[in-house]
Amino acid sequence: MDIRNLKFFSAIADTGGVSSAARHLNTVQSNVTARLKDLERELGVELFYRTGKGMVLTSAGEILRSYAWRLERLGEEARQAMRDFAGEGGLIRIGAMETTAAIRLPPILKSLQQEQPKLEVRVTAGPTETLLYELLAYRLDGAFVAGEQTHKELVGEKVFAERLVLVRPAAREVSQRSDAPEQLIVFRRGCSYRARSEEWLRDQGQLPFRVMEFGTLDGILGCVAAGLGVTLLPEIVIAASRFAGDLEVEALPKRLADLPTYFVRRKDTAPKHSLDAFLAAVRKTKTSPVPKRAVS
Repeated sequence: MDIRNLKFFSAIADTGGVSSAARHLNTVQSNVTARLKDLERELGVELFYRTGKGMVLTSAGEILRSYAWRLERLGEEARQAMRDFAGEGGLIRIGAMETTAAIRLPPILKSLQQEQPKLEVRVTAGPTETLLYELLAYRLDGAFVAGEQTHKELVGEKVFAERLVLVRPAAREVSQRSDAPEQLIVFRRGCSYRARSEEWLRDQGQLPFRVMEFGTLDGILGCVAAGLGVTLLPEIVIAASRFAGDLEVEALPKRLADLPTYFVRRKDTAPKHSLDAFLAAVRKTKTSPVPKRAVS
């Protein structure tokens, strides 16, 4: 099978038509059509239904698309491995929870840049559930997630022993205490810290409870500081926040407080010097002292 023909096939599948695939590949329509016909002739099956609204994959096409996607991924992985081997830096794609990206990642990246100045690092921030999905789909090389993961396709290493605390507005920020249920100020669903927050409220017998969702760490802490609600976050995050003076923290039971951060990656990806260098930087910086804040 001519691998180049798969590139044209994938472009049609992704864009939904020959003309759009030609624009995507910066070539002429006749070239795309010819490549598709060659591939269908070689395989002896029709790969697309030709409809008035575009090209739709047949059952055979759906099967081939999964193989084509894997070949494309392996091709990109091979290119990156050769760049890695040649000392040209390469690329690694790292996922991180918002809290990890804000507090833990900067010193890691600084150390890595000193050791690997040519290495390109792309960071994606998101909740644990989303990061695991992206990792399993081969869109990340590794990710910082909350808690130990048991998925059979992943391998993990505990990197940070985070201690969650209950975060409230400072007493002077609240004019009066209410008997109404606490409002949770949290990240969107899929966040492990949100799950612990909801568990804490259930333990307090506060059902139902109200939720205010934010996409940023600053947004959550700013609203807590303004007296709009409470949240659960790693203690180190509060100590480093610009809102620290407007916040109070309370200790939680050990079963709720202990939620270590793991770095996870796929078992089936080829070894990469760049990823090994990144992990070395993680191990080097995770022993650095972190600021502490008194817990009431």
